Amino acid sequence: MTEQALEVSDARQAPQGKLPALALSALGIVFGDIGTSPLYTFKTVLGTADMPSDPATVLGALSLVLWTLFLITTVKYVSFAMRVDNDGEGGILALMALLGVKKQHRPTIVAVGLFGAALIYGDGAITPAISVLSALEGLNMATPAFQPYVVPAAVAILLALFAIQSRGTAAIGHFFGPIMLLWFAAMAIMGVWGIAQHPQVFAAINPVYGLTYLVSHGATGFLVLGAVFLCVTGAEALYADMGHFGSRPIKLAWFAIVFPSLIINYAGQAALVLQGAPTGDNIFFRLCPQPLLIPLIVLATVATIIASQSIITGAFSMTRQAIQLGWLPRLYVKQTSSEGYGQIYVGVVNWLLMLVTVGLTIAFGKSDNLAAAYGIAVSATMLMTSALLFIAMRDVWGWSVLAAGSVAGCFLVVDSAFFLANLTKIAEGGYVPLLLALAVYSVMWIWHRGAAAVSQRMHEQLIPVNEFMARAKAAGVPRVPGTAVFLTRTETGTPPVMQWHVKHNRALHEHLFVLRVEIRSVPWTSPRDRLTIEEVAPNFWRAEARFGFMERPHIPGLLAASKSLGCTVDLSDVTYYVGHETVMGREDKMGMPAWQAKLFVAMERNAVHVSDFFSLPGDQVVEIGRQVAI
Repeated sequence: MTEQALEVSDARQAPQGKLPALALSALGIVFGDIGTSPLYTFKTVLGTADMPSDPATVLGALSLVLWTLFLITTVKYVSFAMRVDNDGEGGILALMALLGVKKQHRPTIVAVGLFGAALIYGDGAITPAISVLSALEGLNMATPAFQPYVVPAAVAILLALFAIQSRGTAAIGHFFGPIMLLWFAAMAIMGVWGIAQHPQVFAAINPVYGLTYLVSHGATGFLVLGAVFLCVTGAEALYADMGHFGSRPIKLAWFAIVFPSLIINYAGQAALVLQGAPTGDNIFFRLCPQPLLIPLIVLATVATIIASQSIITGAFSMTRQAIQLGWLPRLYVKQTSSEGYGQIYVGVVNWLLMLVTVGLTIAFGKSDNLAAAYGIAVSATMLMTSALLFIAMRDVWGWSVLAAGSVAGCFLVVDSAFFLANLTKIAEGGYVPLLLALAVYSVMWIWHRGAAAVSQRMHEQLIPVNEFMARAKAAGVPRVPGTAVFLTRTETGTPPVMQWHVKHNRALHEHLFVLRVEIRSVPWTSPRDRLTIEEVAPNFWRAEARFGFMERPHIPGLLAASKSLGCTVDLSDVTYYVGHETVMGREDKMGMPAWQAKLFVAMERNAVHVSDFFSLPGDQVVEIGRQVAI
C-alpha cells in the first residue's frame, strides 16, 4: 500500500503517552468550560434566591450545586455516557450515529440528535462571551474606574481569539494543561481559605439542605434550579471530547483534580457568605487576598480564553462530523497541525461564531444578563442525550426495559427539572440559543433533504452497465487510451456522469473505474474494510470506498491501493470525472417546497467543490454540468 493510502487508512492517531500526561492535556482541552463556571455560578444562584445571605439559603444553594455536579457530571457522564462510545468517539452526533440511524431510518432519533447538536452551537456562541466577561468583571473589585472598559476589553479579547483560529493552537496548546492545572490549584487554595472562615459549611454535603430549600421556597426554589445548572454547563464536553484522549485520562483528571477543586471552591464561596460577605458583587474574587487580585484576574482571563478555545474547537469538530454524515454542506476544513486530527479550522463557522459572540457581549453587557440565556441550550442538549442513552442501553448494552428505564428515567427526571427551570428564562434571553439552534437545525435538515432528493433523481435515470456498453459499441463510440474515474452516488448501474460524458464527448476511455464513496456512521474504518472492487465488464471496474465520519477521504491514494486488490487500471494516465448539478425546483410542484429548494441551491452553490473534498488533483479533473429538478 502506498504512503498516500496509508495516510488515509491510518488517519486516526490513538492517544499516545502516559496516563498522567494525557490527563494534564485533558485539563486544557476538556475542562475549560466547567472549570471556569465558579466565576459566575454561585453569585447567580444567590442573586436568584430570596434572602441570599440567610444561612438556610446559602447551605441549600451549595447543597444543590454539589449534588448537581455529582449526579449529572460524575454519575451520568463519567460513569454512564462515557461507556457508550462510537469506536472511541463521544458526543451527541457520535451517539446518534452509533444507534444506526442511517440504516434503521429512525427519524425521531435523527431529530433528537440533530437538534441537540444544533443547541451546542448556541452554547458555543454564549460560552466565550459569559466566560471572558465574568473574568474581566473582577476588575470592578480592584477599582470601579475599570467598569467602563470591561465590555470593550472583552470584545477586543474575543476578536483576537477568533482572529488567531486559522493559525491553529498546536503551538500554544501544550501550555493549556499546565495553565489550567494552576487555575484549579488556585481555586482549591482559595476555597480552603474560605472554608477556614466558616467550616460548618460542609453540612451542605447532606442533600436534605438542598431538597428542603426547593420544597420550602416554592416558585423561587424552582427558579434557583436554572441558576444552579450553570455549574455543569461544560459537562457535555467531557463526553464530546472523549475521542481526543480516551476515557481514562478524562476520568483521572476529573476525579483527581477538577471535581475536588470545584467542590472546595464552591464551599469556600458559601463559607464566605455565611461569614458575612456581601453578595452584591462577585463572590469568587472575594476569596482572593487583595494584593493577589490583579494576578488572579489575569489568570482567570487566560483560563476563560482557554475555555472559549475549547468550545470553538469543539464546534469545528462537530461541523466536520455533520459534513461527513451528510447533514451539512461541504465546507473547507483546514488541518492546522500534523500532530492531531482534531486540530482543524473551519472558517465559515469561526466567523459566524465570532459575529454572534461579539454581538451577545455588546448586547447583554454583563455576565449576569448572559446567565439567563446560557443554561437553556445546555439543559436541552443534556435532556436529549439522556433520551438517546436510554436507547443505547437497550440496543448496545442489551439491558431490559426496566433496567434501562430506571437508570435513564432518573437522568430524564433530573434533566427535565433543570430544563423546565431554564425555560422560565426565555424572555430574559433564553430565546437566543433556541433561535440559533433552530436556524442551524433548519440548515441541516434542508441540506439533507435536498441531497436525498438529488440522489433519488439520479437513481431514476440509471441504465444497466451491460446495456450501456452495448449501446456504446453499437453506436461506434471510440475507446481512447488512459483511465477514466467517475465519481457517483449510485450503487448500481451506469453512473449518470458517464452517460453525459459519452453523450457530449462521444468517446470513452479504455479503462473505466466507477467509484462510490460512502461515509459510514462510525468514526473510523479499518484498512481491510476500506475498499471493495469488482470487474462488472471487461476493463470496467466498480469500487466502493468507505470512510468514517472523522476521516479525510483521499481518492488518489485509494486508487493506488486498488492495485493490491487485483485492479489492472492504468494509474499513469488518469482523468477524474465529476458531476456538477444545477439544482432547480420541479415544474410539477411535487418536489421540495420552493423556499427549501432555494436555500438548498444557495448552499450547494457555496459548498466546497467535490474535487477538493476528495483531494483530487485539479489538473486531472473534468467537470460535467447537468440540471437536476428536485
